[in-house]
Amino acid sequence: MGTSTARKLKPGTHVCSLPALVTPQGIEGIGYSNDNVGGYAEAMLLSEALLLEVPNGLAPEHAALTEPLAVGVHAVAKANISGGEVPLVVGCGPVGLAVIAALKIRGLHPIVAADYSPARRALAAQLGADIVVDPKVSQPYTAWAEHAQMSDAEKAARPPFQAMLPALKPAIIFECVGVPGLLQQVFEGAPRDARIVVVGVCMESDRNEPMLGIMKELNVQYVLGYTPEEFASSLRLIAEGQVDAAAMVTAEVGLDGVAKAFADLANPEAHTKIIVQPWR
Repeated sequence: MGTSTARKLKPGTHVCSLPALVTPQGIEGIGYSNDNVGGYAEAMLLSEALLLEVPNGLAPEHAALTEPLAVGVHAVAKANISGGEVPLVVGCGPVGLAVIAALKIRGLHPIVAADYSPARRALAAQLGADIVVDPKVSQPYTAWAEHAQMSDAEKAARPPFQAMLPALKPAIIFECVGVPGLLQQVFEGAPRDARIVVVGVCMESDRNEPMLGIMKELNVQYVLGYTPEEFASSLRLIAEGQVDAAAMVTAEVGLDGVAKAFADLANPEAHTKIIVQPWR
């Protein structure tokens, strides 16, 4: 504890923090910074005001998953769900899995998820996906449409003009891959009036055809990070057992194992989340 802190937490208390510092110059990020080291260090500087005590005796390696879960919680919150939609999650890496877990908590079903990796598809089902799709075998959008058929009552309630369109429930598509060309694929496969939530972070220039979005009247929502409230809520969800955080942890390493961990994570069949334990 620093000399200017209120010292509300006892030494040895397990805590979780947003990856940010409150400084006189404003908010500064941790990790994505040359000045503020992240979790690959023996010690970190954190702001007392942002610390959350880990509740319910939750294991630190599971509390560490608060941040990735919060990304999914935020993405689902920004999707503006009304309750009648059928979601499709494209990509079941850590971000896609977090989105699936958040959708399950919201009670939105069926959840359709697609990934090429058998291991990730199995985790998607474990975390709440109702239908998992291998894109090598079947088109994710075709599988989604099979499970998004309107009931007879829903068909009858449509205005006359809409009766000419496919009788499908509203679509929310979460793009959780973040590679060039993927958003264009979503534009091509999405049904009319779909809401697309871009959660995957594409670090390169990308191109898509606006005319596809215009003709289908697609709604595209980009998202980033989470709010402090969503971060705290995600920690509670894990601590209360509403999310099977342990399912996402596939290995634990010390600081000397970080480089190999990154190499291992390139194989989706081997690992999903590797926890770094600096004290090992």
